[in-house]
Amino acid sequence: MLVLSRKSNESIMIGDDIEVRVIEITGKSIKLGIEAPKDVVVHRKEVYEAIKDENIQAVRKEAPKENIISLLEYFNKQHK
Repeated sequence: MLVLSRKSNESIMIGDDIEVRVIEITGKSIKLGIEAPKDVVVHRKEVYEAIKDENIQAVRKEAPKENIISLLEYFNKQHK
């Protein structure tokens, strides 16, 4: 894990086209702004986990075991 210190209005770049900027620092909370291409999906981690769990539950109800394994492999690759 890369750990960086940034002040308000400073940013970091992820690759050539994703910028994460510190917008505001208030007490123990910070606001981040993220500029990314439209084809890059950005979620808070808790939202990402909820979507992933819902998708897994839907597949378990409707699909054979092989599809569940494929879905889990997909999410594991996305999460790395």
